[in-house]
Amino acid sequence: MCGRFATLLPPDAMAQLFAAAPDNDLPPVPNYNVCPTNRIHVVREGAAGRRLVAMRWGFIPAWYKDIDAGPLLINARAETIAEKPAFRAACRERRCLIPASGFYEWSKGADGARLPWYISRADAAPLALAGVWQDWRRGDEAVTSCAIVTTEANADIAPIHHRMPVIVETRDHGLWLGEAGKGAARLMRPAREGVLRFHRVSRAVNSNRASGPELIAPLTGSAQGDEP
Repeated sequence: MCGRFATLLPPDAMAQLFAAAPDNDLPPVPNYNVCPTNRIHVVREGAAGRRLVAMRWGFIPAWYKDIDAGPLLINARAETIAEKPAFRAACRERRCLIPASGFYEWSKGADGARLPWYISRADAAPLALAGVWQDWRRGDEAVTSCAIVTTEANADIAPIHHRMPVIVETRDHGLWLGEAGKGAARLMRPAREGVLRFHRVSRAVNSNRASGPELIAPLTGSAQGDEP
């Protein structure tokens, strides 16, 4: 699962990194606590090339009568995405990349408490998370939404959580977006060991109202201990 992430790069830096033309209505950054239903930055292929656009995080299937008519679909499992009615057309035709500086995951403490970790690239480069997107319209209401594709965790992340987002390397951006022909399915696998680094952070991030750079700061003391 991927339920929170951080976006710290300015839009012009994101646009340059992904060779995409930016829209004018992008969400403000930095955002250290991007939550489901937030508007997020997304790279998609358009008629004139790549675009950096805003989408709602929480995929809305075309048959929903309103945006809250069913479960909140923030993730799409790589193992079943091609068969699930909500995602199968998007998996073939509407894939996207979601820029992120890092994402959060939670392990369980001895007392059952949720202990947050911040996970980012070991080389400090931004992440490109695999996504799928969908246009939804009912009457005058129109929303473009997306979900993050997840897969089984690699050996590094498995002690924290059994799932992780699919991370698309720079050389594979065009393949995932559909610019480089077929074969995107082979990208839906765990990241190689050593690609990611991680550290414990404060439980302040457990609140979706929390904000600020302190959310990604390493927890003082033992990296695997809990706050005093």
